[in-house]
Amino acid sequence: MKKLLSRYLLAASITGLSITATADTTLRLAHLWPATSAVQKEIFETWAQSVQEASAGELQVEIYPSQTLSKSNKAYDAVVNGIADISVTLQGYTAGRFPLSEIVQLPGVAHNAPQGACILQSLYDNGAIAQEYSDTHVLFMFTTGPGYLHTRDTDIQSPKDLEGLRIRRPSEVAGEMLSSMGAQPVGMPAPEIYSAMQRGVVDGLSFPWEAMKVFRINELANYHMQVPYYTGIIVATMNKGVYQSLSPEMKTVIDNNSGMKWAMTAGNVFNRLDEEGRQEAIDLGHTIRVMDDPLNDAQWSVPLKQGTKNYLNTLQQRGLETAQDVYQSALDLRQSCAS
Repeated sequence: MKKLLSRYLLAASITGLSITATADTTLRLAHLWPATSAVQKEIFETWAQSVQEASAGELQVEIYPSQTLSKSNKAYDAVVNGIADISVTLQGYTAGRFPLSEIVQLPGVAHNAPQGACILQSLYDNGAIAQEYSDTHVLFMFTTGPGYLHTRDTDIQSPKDLEGLRIRRPSEVAGEMLSSMGAQPVGMPAPEIYSAMQRGVVDGLSFPWEAMKVFRINELANYHMQVPYYTGIIVATMNKGVYQSLSPEMKTVIDNNSGMKWAMTAGNVFNRLDEEGRQEAIDLGHTIRVMDDPLNDAQWSVPLKQGTKNYLNTLQQRGLETAQDVYQSALDLRQSCAS
């Protein structure tokens, strides 16, 4: 426990945060969303409060938002290596590490955030993707709502309008789709998009409506093409050693605050935030185009189906023989996970 105490004291000295609990009961939770966001307040703070109350204060949760403890592309490794005790991050930020999980991002899999959360958590619970997280102790998984296309100056109405545009991609899957549509995918974490848009580094981005509000991108993007071509996937996971060091009673507290219940809690928060983000764009007078069923549209279906095929073929070429089965399982879960 002395090593744990040293780590906590170091983290406090770096961030200027005070420590209000003993080393063996304080869990440091790192994520990328702003401290003032509804994502922090309604998901992470609520989860922390639930853990603290259930443990009668023996477990305390110290939250580090906005990449203050770990950068987004290092967040999963931060948990593996003990820099953070818990991280919440998008798997797409670690390209190639969670290839089977990222199948849930493919177009047509999830209609909204609650459905996506249910599908992703179910695939973990039934073992289809569990091996990808064997180096950490997963708490729960969830997804964003559908990701759409948002641009500052270009009114996108068909895939050909994306030709040559520099569009921020959130993941390998989304990048595959964008490339199939003729865009130039640019990778960067969500907190860096605002300045990139301001400076003209990118012409637009792919984001769910929730993130357009949370990261204030509605201030910069004037045009929105509501075409659901990917879904962001997210994992909340814990350092294995830290979990194993807990008493049986405290492990039970963590276990009772894991799994489908919290996946759906997060999914429902994201679903509401999607509605708020879209309404904000409407109130600002933005141009919003809608293509709700692109896989059955003559123009949009061609690149999206090709992008899906390309991604699944790539996984099989990597030796992931279960890729097609996981994809089919995700599609089969849509009905039982419908909301």
